[in-house]
Amino acid sequence: MTATPRLVVHRDKELMAQATAARLVTEIVDAQTARGSASVVLTGGRNGNGVLAALAVSPAREAVDWARVDLWWGDERFLPEGDPERNVTQARQALLDALPLDPARVHPMPASDGRHGDDVDAAATSYAAELAVAAGPFDVLMLGVGPDTHVASLFPGLPAVREEKQTVLAVRNAPKPPPTRITLTLPAIRSARQVWLLAAGEDKAKAVATALADEADAAEAPAAGARGTARTLWLLDRAAASALPPERLS
Repeated sequence: MTATPRLVVHRDKELMAQATAARLVTEIVDAQTARGSASVVLTGGRNGNGVLAALAVSPAREAVDWARVDLWWGDERFLPEGDPERNVTQARQALLDALPLDPARVHPMPASDGRHGDDVDAAATSYAAELAVAAGPFDVLMLGVGPDTHVASLFPGLPAVREEKQTVLAVRNAPKPPPTRITLTLPAIRSARQVWLLAAGEDKAKAVATALADEADAAEAPAAGARGTARTLWLLDRAAASALPPERLS
């Protein structure tokens, strides 16, 4: 079973980022209180990085025992280690380098110059194996929603969005550069306790309305298939919510 989506609409993207950062602190602390540790999946893009930047300047981050947080990624551009376009590079710059994390609990997806070389399939298999030995489901999995409704590197119409068993796949010929990527699949995403979908800006309004339509099909609107087992939150600003019918906002 997965949770029915719930919408939270903020005034603008800055407030959305700040509120999401505060929400994330609360969920991490609650998970650590209940289970001793917390497992979070980060997302890249302007909204994901905006949340990390807001958390970097928030005094509330001191409430978290960062040494007991496992960090994962929903997808990654298959580029060399340290490339500025890699999600992990951007996350380190926005927040992670300033946190007292346990390096063994930070799980970036493999780089194209890592031990698997340019074999993206082997890199994806390796990340799936790393996931398989992790204890328990993700507590919070964040996803940015693209203007075409893609989440992670699951793009409309591409084979990866139809995967039903494997947790991690290589992606080739992605319509957004770079074309070669690694991504969590919908089965992996749906294993998370909470899935948060982030969208801000008018350029995301059509995608939000498409993915939240009753007839939405995950194969053609991947964001529609991203749901958590306990909670599914769409965290929006007013511009991203502007194409939704009024009844969805009530």
